Amino acid sequence: MMDGEGVGTEAILSVNSVSKRFVLKKKKVEREIPALSGVSFDVREGEFLSIVGPSGCGKSTILNLVVGLLKPTSGDILLRGEKVEGINSEIGYVTQKDNLWPWRTLKNNVAFALEVRGTPKEERDGRAEAFIQKVGLGGFEEHYPHELSGGMRQRGNIIRTLIYDPTVILMDEPFGPLDAQTRMVLQNDLLKIWDENKKTIIFVTHDLVEAIALSDRVVIMTRRPGRVKDIVDVKIPRPRNVFAIHTAPGFKETYEKVLESFSAVSLEVGEEEEKGGEVLDQDV
Repeated sequence: MMDGEGVGTEAILSVNSVSKRFVLKKKKVEREIPALSGVSFDVREGEFLSIVGPSGCGKSTILNLVVGLLKPTSGDILLRGEKVEGINSEIGYVTQKDNLWPWRTLKNNVAFALEVRGTPKEERDGRAEAFIQKVGLGGFEEHYPHELSGGMRQRGNIIRTLIYDPTVILMDEPFGPLDAQTRMVLQNDLLKIWDENKKTIIFVTHDLVEAIALSDRVVIMTRRPGRVKDIVDVKIPRPRNVFAIHTAPGFKETYEKVLESFSAVSLEVGEEEEKGGEVLDQDV
């Protein structure tokens, strides 16, 4: 069942009391690093949900657990009611690094997922060209990654995942390394594509404005070990203009709620810091 915005009212994906601990080995001494503790939230079908939080709070770990690259230490993750165990081909993953193969043209990179699924060449080429046109890269089909800008490569990276129509799409700071203007252009491209088919997206970002501009809800995480501090509904009407999001009805109120919660967790001291423990450099 869908609500008025085209978002399902029932969960397509559920994260249930998930905790994750890593083992750090240093000078033959093992120490457990708690990355997540009792994380729970649902994602509705067709929902665009963003996750924000301090560096090291486990945002990327959540995505790696959802896609099956990692196993929870405790708790479970359900996709359409079935437990996620191992890599799940129904879940697409867009990383910060574009990862386009340098020896393949843009069109062949975008079409790769269809190629491995045995889609006939004429069909996969047609679909790849249609997606390339959607993100404004028409005319660059036969160019190689080194001939494209960073923003162009990331467009290719995104549509390479979208083309095979996964049930859920994970996006780990896909616009992070780009300049502010290019980020907004790509945010706008992503929203246009999302508006067409309402795919379920979980989007990790450090940018609060980006999270609000794109999302139906924003999950705010605490410091490590990451827990869900708050989940804020974004009631800004769709379709949205990311170039003027600050003036959109409801933006100010939503931003203040997200900022208040985010500021609170940013000022908190995590368990590892209280214990004088080592803080990992990466966002585990």
